[in-house]
Amino acid sequence: MPERALSAAPRPLRRARALAPLAPVSARSRWLLGLAFFAVFVAMWAFFTLGGFVSPTFLASPITMLSEGWLLFTEYDFLRDIGMTVWRVAGGFVLAAAVAVPLGIAMGAYKGVEAFFEPFISFCRYLPASAFIPLLILWVGIGEAQKVLVIFIGAVFQITLMVAVTVGGARRDLVEAAYTLGAGHRGIVTRVLIPGAAPEIAETLRLVLGWAWTYVIVAELIGSSSGIGHMITDSQTLLNTGQIIFGIITIGLIGLVSDFAFKALNQRLFAWGRVP
Repeated sequence: MPERALSAAPRPLRRARALAPLAPVSARSRWLLGLAFFAVFVAMWAFFTLGGFVSPTFLASPITMLSEGWLLFTEYDFLRDIGMTVWRVAGGFVLAAAVAVPLGIAMGAYKGVEAFFEPFISFCRYLPASAFIPLLILWVGIGEAQKVLVIFIGAVFQITLMVAVTVGGARRDLVEAAYTLGAGHRGIVTRVLIPGAAPEIAETLRLVLGWAWTYVIVAELIGSSSGIGHMITDSQTLLNTGQIIFGIITIGLIGLVSDFAFKALNQRLFAWGRVP
């Protein structure tokens, strides 16, 4: 039913349509529902902590968390920790994308390349990035290179395989049509496969960027003197759950902002891949 006709329909009918499986939700309703969940979550959190049902040692209240967060910014230079963590995520992720995207395109376009690399990459993608931390400390020390490489290892193999699957799933009719119009092998890759897969490749990078945030915290928990993960570790030794929760929420907010920015950029650069 068209949107104008749906808006003019009786209220019971509109409710039935809204509850139907796969029924679209307006942008305004989506925002309101999302904010409603956060409001309910914070209300339940405040009820159990401020009501004395949970000990502050195990879970700080929202008010205590905000107070500790203000203290982090005013007395403990938390902005520097945030900057260091963002820099590490960006460095490791960009490095992984620079290696994985061309390799994934080559694997998706050329089956010989895929046969050569896929067994090794499939094996490596099951290895947890955190398991490499002891080796990386031995190889490059506990400086920034170790943390960036943890993110690189955690992201590069995932991106490579996902890009390869995306490129390899190109429509055969478009490839055959390009050959009919006189395109060569290189033209098929540059004019058909890459443009067709570009929106999904960008979406893959957006998803893996979220995983990179989990890797950086693991890297910062060991041998780090700065970063959000380092702050969380210090707060844990002091049993300061307010600062721990504030650090976790900070990571979530930064990740959410980067996700929205990535999505907006993808829609602007690759408008042809947008679902109508």
